[in-house]
Amino acid sequence: MDTVKKILDRLFGFATNEEFWVNLGVGALKITAILLLCFIILKILKIAVHNIFKMRQKAPIRISERREATLARLLDNVITYVLCFIALIMILDTFGVEVKAILAGAGIVGLAVGFGAQSLVKDVITGFFIIFEDQFAVGDYVRIGNFEGYVESIGLRVTKIKSWTGEVHILPNGSITQVTNYSLNNSVAVVDVSIAYEEDIEKAEEAICELLPQLPEKYEDMVAPPELLGVQNLASSEVVLRIVCETKPMRHVSVARAIRKEVKMHLDKKGIEIPFPRLVMYNRQGQENGAASQTKKENA
Repeated sequence: MDTVKKILDRLFGFATNEEFWVNLGVGALKITAILLLCFIILKILKIAVHNIFKMRQKAPIRISERREATLARLLDNVITYVLCFIALIMILDTFGVEVKAILAGAGIVGLAVGFGAQSLVKDVITGFFIIFEDQFAVGDYVRIGNFEGYVESIGLRVTKIKSWTGEVHILPNGSITQVTNYSLNNSVAVVDVSIAYEEDIEKAEEAICELLPQLPEKYEDMVAPPELLGVQNLASSEVVLRIVCETKPMRHVSVARAIRKEVKMHLDKKGIEIPFPRLVMYNRQGQENGAASQTKKENA
């Protein structure tokens, strides 16, 4: 009973300790103020960063929109990490924790971890040079190793690529050794059109050349009018004509489909036939019987 009574007395004294509750309330207010101030500063800095990039869009000398989007997203992440770290240090200081000792210990621990986490350091350094050299940016269509798709985000450690079927591939930057960027320059659409051997090739070329200059007015993804190069191949049952067209980056597939459709419809109007597969049957037995009959007639 005495032990229980002592415990209850201690709890009662603890609960009625005004200094403890005052310190607790002051600490809670300080933590709330720190978090609120951190949130406000975070919002202000993010708005300032995006406004700076919007002002740069109106400047006569500016970087590309691709790189602006990448840098803006990267700066948002860096600002968030830095403010969260500062807020954590301030909260620990509110609880009376020796922040200087923690920072000194963190420096030593960080040095030890740096030697052991070489892959992490490699990822960060590679990510820095990817952004600094503008190898690719958010929104670009790239191929990295066996993965191909649009760049969703670029961080200092990982890069996210979304394929056209919806999968998101997360690649450590240190594993990126070769990159093929399809979004830097204009693409080229290549279309092969087959014409039957019985048709007049010059007439078909004239019909196609009549159509091609009209297409850029209908399809804005075409940078220049398509060009007919001429006869590309003489196949077994068809003559192949090749058309090329310069398009906006990564629009060559849709433009190629449009050209095929327009050419087919125009050739139908002109009465020019697209070839169909042909099969020649050779009957050896029938030929031998015919030869034997011919020999009998000659002997008679």
